[in-house]
Amino acid sequence: MPGRGYLIVYQLSVMPTILDTIVATKRAEMERAKSAVPESELRARLADAPPVRDFFTPLAAGGPIRLIAEVKKASPSAGVIRADFDPVEIARIYEAHGATCISVLTDEPYFQGRLEYLSQIRAAVGLPVLRKDFILDTYQLVEARAAGADAVLLIAECLDDCNLRKLFNAACELRMTPLVELYDSNNLQRVFDAGATLIGVNNRNLHTFEVDLEHTIRMRQRVPDECVLVGESGIKTRDDVLRLESAGVDAMLVGESLTREADIGLAVDRLLGR
Repeated sequence: MPGRGYLIVYQLSVMPTILDTIVATKRAEMERAKSAVPESELRARLADAPPVRDFFTPLAAGGPIRLIAEVKKASPSAGVIRADFDPVEIARIYEAHGATCISVLTDEPYFQGRLEYLSQIRAAVGLPVLRKDFILDTYQLVEARAAGADAVLLIAECLDDCNLRKLFNAACELRMTPLVELYDSNNLQRVFDAGATLIGVNNRNLHTFEVDLEHTIRMRQRVPDECVLVGESGIKTRDDVLRLESAGVDAMLVGESLTREADIGLAVDRLLGR
């Protein structure tokens, strides 16, 4: 044993979380995309993008809780959710059965999404469309708008203060609505400071992928009424929806529990109580 005067330092190896792994993959993917298509070339395509649809106002309209219905093929936690996956047909069903907006997962390695799905859906429906991905760079925002996105997801857990504000402002400059998501309640003030008024609370811990529906309900009291609060993840039944609605949650983002059903339209109707 060392005597007095010795300082022993033990270095603990910390295993990367699922979110850490996804972010690392996304950074590498983004560098490849930039090499293939420089941002200047991507920005030149913005002139041909369809006009932006208002994503915020329909969700803020009051009345029953609003549905952002998600087009989602797979996830790291569930694997493939729907083998016979037709993104455009799913989006059309969502629109026909009363969804307010549509979310499209565009991450390919972990969710089997594609940016082309968003473009195809945006051309096929009249609803505002959100790009749901792990946005880390303005390049991805330009990609989203060029593809026709009306809104983008920004995840507070993935971004430091500087980049959260930078990406929020850049999305607004492209006239898209930022839906700013958090899980850890310690990030709420950061989200407010960035300027967010459309705030998503993820019931799924992105580090462990555990789900707690009460998480959004607990956060409701800390979000001002002038903000629109969206509950995300783990919403499966009409009872779940009524719990969120009675707590004053404005909207919900639901994908997995809808896309895994044989009759997606019927699943939407049941969720909305129709």
